[in-house]
Amino acid sequence: MLPELDTAPVPALTVWQPWASAIAYGTKRIENRTWPTEHRGLVLIHAGRSLDPSAHDAPLARPFLRRPFPRGAIVAVARLDGCHADDGYCTLWSGRSPWHWRLSSVVPLARPLSWPGARGLWTPPPGLLAAPLLAEALEAARG
Repeated sequence: MLPELDTAPVPALTVWQPWASAIAYGTKRIENRTWPTEHRGLVLIHAGRSLDPSAHDAPLARPFLRRPFPRGAIVAVARLDGCHADDGYCTLWSGRSPWHWRLSSVVPLARPLSWPGARGLWTPPPGLLAAPLLAEALEAARG
């Protein structure tokens, strides 16, 4: 691991539900996006307020649809290890999206931290990153 990856600013990514919960509490380690990113390092996983309407047709989403899931909250910290063009089928979580973002070292927060999200990779304010719930998860993700 390169030291600069852990000292770089930590952006956040808003993900529709139930996919944010599948990342935070499940095995989803590929996030499907229409755009690539050069960012590598830690990223906050924010559960958006929207529910993906296609989730009801996705077998892997069903366990997350049967239980309560947070909306409008940061739910985890993950490491973004890479981004590659859709290669057909790199994992069970890969969708028909032009870009697959590879996540690892996912650390769910002890409880969701309510916060409004934004589109794209967004920059959280320094005060948010210092919140005890988030600081604890960031420290665990840094290893």
